[in-house]
Amino acid sequence: MKSSTNIGMAILGVAIVVSGLFISNIQVKSRAFDRSVEVKGLAEREVAADLGVWPVQVTLTSNNLNKLKADLEQQKATVIEFFRQQGFSPEEFSTGPVNIQDTQANPYGNNANLPYRYIAQMEFTVRTNNLQKLQNSLTASLELVAQGILIGSKNTWQPIEYIFTSLNTIKPDMIEEATKNAREVAEKFAKDSDSRVGKIKSAKQGVFSITDRDQNTPFVKNVRVVTTIDYFIKD
Repeated sequence: MKSSTNIGMAILGVAIVVSGLFISNIQVKSRAFDRSVEVKGLAEREVAADLGVWPVQVTLTSNNLNKLKADLEQQKATVIEFFRQQGFSPEEFSTGPVNIQDTQANPYGNNANLPYRYIAQMEFTVRTNNLQKLQNSLTASLELVAQGILIGSKNTWQPIEYIFTSLNTIKPDMIEEATKNAREVAEKFAKDSDSRVGKIKSAKQGVFSITDRDQNTPFVKNVRVVTTIDYFIKD
């Protein structure tokens, strides 16, 4: 009876040792499987803007509302004709609201010495894919000034807004480039640690940013994306 008990205990001990080795092996493999490195990949491109928007503003002054109304209608017709002669279609040119300010109605300002009581502003918007035509019309707008029309842009620091709208056409190639760059970084890390790069564990595309190349060439854009990729590392 005692011999049977000893045999049972021996078998149980061997089972515990074997199971311990098995569990330990699983943990080692699990830790090896979880080894990874997180790297970032960069892709940048310079592209030309493909859309230009010019928010035009015409300012008039007067002391008589009836005369102001007549001047507004006359100058509006002149401005529309100017852009028509510059080659803009009705789809590229639109008229906006007219704002008239009565300076004497402002209780917070001292406007008694102002030469004009009424200040009116008309708004127009030129929106086109032909950037050269838009730039030419900006230069030619001095003709309107010579006719006594005070024309300007709502954005004095940048008269024309340049936009790049074709991001989807370059997005796949840029993501591929950023992913390749991230892989190169991971392989450099793995080489330094005497390891090998495995499959992708997780990946984040990142956000595309579009900025002016510099202040002097806003019609040239810098497109940038940074991807974050987590690679498995093998011995």
